[in-house]
Amino acid sequence: MRYLIILFLLFSCKEEVKTIPEKVVKSSNQVTKKPISKSKITKNFVLGKHDYKSNKQFIKLKDKHSYKENYLDKEVYHAFVKMYDAAKNDDVFLKIMSATRNFDEQKEIWNAKWLRYNDLSPKERVKKILEYSSMPTTSRHHWGTEIDLNMSNNGYFGSGEGKKSFEWLHKNAANFGFHQVYTSQKNGRTGYHLEKWHWSYLPLSKKYLDFYNKNISYKDIIGFKGSKFARERKMIKNYVNGISIKIK
Repeated sequence: MRYLIILFLLFSCKEEVKTIPEKVVKSSNQVTKKPISKSKITKNFVLGKHDYKSNKQFIKLKDKHSYKENYLDKEVYHAFVKMYDAAKNDDVFLKIMSATRNFDEQKEIWNAKWLRYNDLSPKERVKKILEYSSMPTTSRHHWGTEIDLNMSNNGYFGSGEGKKSFEWLHKNAANFGFHQVYTSQKNGRTGYHLEKWHWSYLPLSKKYLDFYNKNISYKDIIGFKGSKFARERKMIKNYVNGISIKIK
């Protein structure tokens, strides 16, 4: 009888030792699981030659935050939602008109304006379009870090609800990572004219700009009407880097 009891105890211990390590392994795997990291920055990405709608790094905006179907980098959108909620609590209206645009979408805008100003010489057309619109491959909107808010008209932000929202943004937007990059040119800023509606999420956009400056040259600015004038207009120096806040 004593022999049978000993055998029973040995058998029970063997089963216990067999099952415990399996539970430990499961727990260990759950603890050490790493979060998915952001995609590596590439030339095609900063040039806008990507499909953001199928990129898991991007997310579609909710209707209450955007006038139309728009996408942003997920980090940027989460920051905007926090800013939107804070503004709403202060009775300030914010809504996105335009966000991410890839090369093909920017090219459509560019070519449409190229036709609109067909009474000008090609050189003057480029100059005119560049007052407010970027050449494809040079737009910050390629990156998913830029938002155009409320209305693309500087006059709107000079009175009423527009003025209220602009003053709120100047006071609070930086707390959420957003900055107005196309301020007045009176301080010597080059490139595009004043755009009170355009705000950039600097925690990401400054990284993309740094990559752009290190990896992109004029041979990459091609594929659209008037692209041959990119070097003459000093697109990289005067426009891509023609912002009010310099990267450090």
